[in-house]
Amino acid sequence: MHPLPPAPSKPQIALLEPFERLGLERIRLVATAAQAEQAEREMAGEAVFGFDTESKPTFAKGELSDGPHIVQLSTASRAWVFQLHDLECRARVARLLASHPALKVGFGLGDDRRRILDKLGVEARNVIDLNTTFHRMGYRKDIGVKGAVAILFNRRFLKSGKASTSNWAARQLGDSQLLYAANDAYAAARVFGALSAAQQALSCNLGESKDTETTP
Repeated sequence: MHPLPPAPSKPQIALLEPFERLGLERIRLVATAAQAEQAEREMAGEAVFGFDTESKPTFAKGELSDGPHIVQLSTASRAWVFQLHDLECRARVARLLASHPALKVGFGLGDDRRRILDKLGVEARNVIDLNTTFHRMGYRKDIGVKGAVAILFNRRFLKSGKASTSNWAARQLGDSQLLYAANDAYAAARVFGALSAAQQALSCNLGESKDTETTP
């Protein structure tokens, strides 16, 4: 049994108020070696990152993706969107994923991790797939970011279908792409924080109950 409410339906989620998102002023685009070096300094000491990747979609039969083209990492207050065109920037991203001690949390990360291994040659470390976390809590189906935000915040997470199928391999990303990519990672970071708080509260309540039961 899990202490959280049941997963809402799509019609129920559609009625909720929108979930707050990061604005462009809190999103850093990282495309060069110098920008990646600055991002590494900013990310030092962080304990948890929301984590996701984006790849240019394929439409032709038999066409294989050479993604990921974007790697995004986010805290609960700001996000970094890394482009992988520059080889030195790509190397620094690989190092972050393989050696940064922070947890990297997200939804449905199996394909992301395989693509990272193929393209960057590293295994992303300290990764937590939040779908697995929800399964362990008793939810039978994959919750996904929309369901998780609805369960934990009673809010509707907005995702642009147009942005999701846009050209993530483009040299210049549009504002809608930056917002989409950064907020996927941001929402994961917020969900993980809320789950941690809920589990701590449950543990405290269980501990208090046991203390009460054993008190003469």
